Amino acid sequence: MSVTTPGMTVMNGKMDKSIASSDERVRRISPWRALLNRPEFGSMAGTLLVFVLFGIFAGDSGMFNLDGVMNWAQVAAYLGIIAVGACVLMIAGEFDLSIGSMIGFAGMMMAVPAMFLGWPMWASMLFAFAGCMALGWLNGYLVVRTKLPSFIVTLAFMFILRGLTLVLSTYFSNSTIVSGVGDKVTADPIVRALFQGTTGHGVFSWLANLGLIDKLPNGQPVVNGLPKVMLWWLLMAIGAGFVLSRTRFGNWIYMVGGDDNAAKNVGIPVRRVKISLFMFTAFCACLFGVLQVADVGSAAADRGLQKEFEAIIAAVIGGALLTGGYGSVLGACFGALIFGVVQIGISYTNFDSDWYRVFLGGMLLLAVLFNHYIRSRATTGK
Repeated sequence: MSVTTPGMTVMNGKMDKSIASSDERVRRISPWRALLNRPEFGSMAGTLLVFVLFGIFAGDSGMFNLDGVMNWAQVAAYLGIIAVGACVLMIAGEFDLSIGSMIGFAGMMMAVPAMFLGWPMWASMLFAFAGCMALGWLNGYLVVRTKLPSFIVTLAFMFILRGLTLVLSTYFSNSTIVSGVGDKVTADPIVRALFQGTTGHGVFSWLANLGLIDKLPNGQPVVNGLPKVMLWWLLMAIGAGFVLSRTRFGNWIYMVGGDDNAAKNVGIPVRRVKISLFMFTAFCACLFGVLQVADVGSAAADRGLQKEFEAIIAAVIGGALLTGGYGSVLGACFGALIFGVVQIGISYTNFDSDWYRVFLGGMLLLAVLFNHYIRSRATTGK
């Protein structure tokens, strides 16, 4: 028995396989094509290429020894924290060019109350987070309220915050650097446990005693522990990745970045989504600043210089579109890893370190071209 209807043939209750196979909605996608459709594919390929290059030119220099790995991984972790925030905001179709200035401002907000106003360090740390997130709210509110491009609004705040940081430092310390903060952090058990130094010293000592990692002449492991900035990076990446891929709010972010008018028409609170993401980006910048002050032991007016561009570049290398609606936290993390490997890896080679930014600019251009090529092939089916 055969029943024919427009566009479909049913034989014995089953759809004609030839017609089903031609339907784009049910067509099977090969594993390779599915991989090409992933936003992070370009950054994964770029990371592999960078590791191969440095394996060839610096493989015997100690770059891939445990202490060398910790050096470039720590640089990647710092950038990775703000790259996560920049990536999520870019997926929603917005930019925040005040990230770098907010890093320096957050460090000064943490240092000045503790050093000159007699505040406990934990209160200064909370003050820094509250102040930065309030500024993030203001950024987001101005963008959604005025409909001005976020590029312009946050560019203004980039200069405002950099100037305020300089004013605060010179007013209280008569210098661009506020030093001595490290002792205050060490004396505060809460701040020290969360942000300063390393963790897992016992594990590394145990591995050294087993002969799995090298020891120093004094018997201590060559690496004392895992820097806490790396744990924060991992926590931020896992949390943001989970929200994007497993929650309704994550779907809202992608829809807002794809078409905010359409998202508003289906009931998504576009303003609330965007403002909350500006606050999250500010939180990431403040976390960077707090971790840096806790480790370095000082705050400086020039901290975070040009970090906003590095965070955006890491997100773009990771597959995020400048137009929004597309991107991956995992890809942004790979983009940050490329930065860390290149920035530290050049010092292990015979290359002039002045080529660092030339290399990064080239990586950005190649990543954009590669991602555009891959998406074009994936969407056209060629």
